[in-house]
Amino acid sequence: MRPRLALVPGEPAGIGPELVVRAAQRSWDAELVLFGDAATLRHAAERLNLPLFLHARGETPRDPRSLEIHDIPHPTAATPGIPEPTNAASLVASLTRAGQACLDGELDGLATGPFHKAVINAGGIPYTGTTGLLATQAGCQVVMMLANPVVKVALQTVHIPLREVADRITADALADTLHILSRALRVQFAIRQPVIAVLGLNPHAGEDGLLGREELDVLIPTLERLRGEGMRLVGPLPADTAFLPEKLRGFDAVLAMYHDQGLPVLKHADFAHAVNISLGLPYPRVAVDHGTALDLAGAGRADPSSLFAAIDTCARLAARNRLA
Repeated sequence: MRPRLALVPGEPAGIGPELVVRAAQRSWDAELVLFGDAATLRHAAERLNLPLFLHARGETPRDPRSLEIHDIPHPTAATPGIPEPTNAASLVASLTRAGQACLDGELDGLATGPFHKAVINAGGIPYTGTTGLLATQAGCQVVMMLANPVVKVALQTVHIPLREVADRITADALADTLHILSRALRVQFAIRQPVIAVLGLNPHAGEDGLLGREELDVLIPTLERLRGEGMRLVGPLPADTAFLPEKLRGFDAVLAMYHDQGLPVLKHADFAHAVNISLGLPYPRVAVDHGTALDLAGAGRADPSSLFAAIDTCARLAARNRLA
């Protein structure tokens, strides 16, 4: 049987609903189950002049192309380009209900559209990102990894101010990240002995302590210890040369120390097909690698490539999970 995937559109005033409508026009190696506001999706389909058939769980579909939906109505009707903080609770509910369905074994994975952090926080709900929300729900540690056909980049720290990064890079935190990353590459991506490149924090990877001691005090000792456990780790490497094509060919993934150290390179290499993968959850979760694009919402010009890649990736990972 094909895996069953939850699909959450994300911010209703952004391009997420349009992308989901476009996804509904295709066949997939998975069965898609929507979690979100049915009215918002129908309005998006009308604007795009595309068919959209929805049915509730247990309801007989009226069309073979119909998608099951767990309707989670927004209290305020969505207007393209104008987000409403009053919809924060229903947006978070779409994520937590989809995540719980995966934890309960009802669904095999979760693909998500873009969410707007500031709008959810303005609605009175502390929210730093979907990865953290789902990790809290599942009670586990997670690692954010972005991937495209060119490179996979995992992150040691994510959405924090740059001045806090060095304090967050401890031996224990680095080891936890590398254990999660290594296991995911072996289990989810079927790489028997993954080679992981680890970037240094400082320019030139600290240059023997001249430009910072984090490499000497934290990174090098931790990597040596993990190599003793059998991990294949390269580094710490200077970030400015680690992404050269001839070097990337020898790595299965790169671990960057902070958000903007690795992601600009990945997005430059192939932004359209990049996806955001939450490693460490009991189920695969894959998201688009772009924002809500409020300026494009309602115009019908949004590129669905990243959502399509997210669904494809989630389907592959879910199918592999069944064999693990």
